[in-house]
Amino acid sequence: MPASAPDARSNHLIAALPDAEWALWRPLLEWVPMPLGQVLGEPGRPLSHVYFPSTAIASLLYFTEDGASSEIAVVGNECIVGTQLFMGGEFTPNQAVVQSAGHGFRLSARAIKEAFNRSGAVMQLLLRYTQAMITQVAQTAVCNRHHRLEQQLCRLLLLSLDRQHGSDLVMTQELIANRLGVRREGVTEAALRLQAAGLIRYARGHIKVQDRSGLEHRTCECYSVVKREYDRLLPHHTAH
Repeated sequence: MPASAPDARSNHLIAALPDAEWALWRPLLEWVPMPLGQVLGEPGRPLSHVYFPSTAIASLLYFTEDGASSEIAVVGNECIVGTQLFMGGEFTPNQAVVQSAGHGFRLSARAIKEAFNRSGAVMQLLLRYTQAMITQVAQTAVCNRHHRLEQQLCRLLLLSLDRQHGSDLVMTQELIANRLGVRREGVTEAALRLQAAGLIRYARGHIKVQDRSGLEHRTCECYSVVKREYDRLLPHHTAH
């Protein structure tokens, strides 16, 4: 682990571990860079590790047979990539890919299974996260079916902001289109409307959020539903 690497407890889920569990996890956690586009899990293939993003953001994407994609959930420093390992499924039909570069930590499949079965506190923490994730997946499906593209874009931006520091996002129009499962031209039109309203500034794959409250006002209820569930179920700071 490089000397400059942050404490693994910069991930909120790890920060919530009881002291006794943290002592067991600490020597097993491996600091890893998470570059843009890195695939953390492939459909139909077992995972060797679970990942705990610190500054990176990952997307869970579903691909159709003709190659079209749509994001079903976003994962950042509040949680974990690889729930199938401790839920007993081993395999997943979706792909996990880094959508905002950064770093994080990983833990072997064997270690996360042992922790889940050993500690009731760890089991409850991971199950609460899984419940929050299910809410996000379900709400994303509702949003993609019933709400305007502009509202979906606001939701995506807000969820990404919640999982990083600062107000700058690295997102190309192509990337946003792939995540939302829409045409690039539609993303361009929606982004221009948000820019004209003074909510964002967009240039060359970088989005600067200038008015977060304006985005919250402009999005649909799906963002607040997901946020409330994460706030209710998951801790946001460490007691260490």
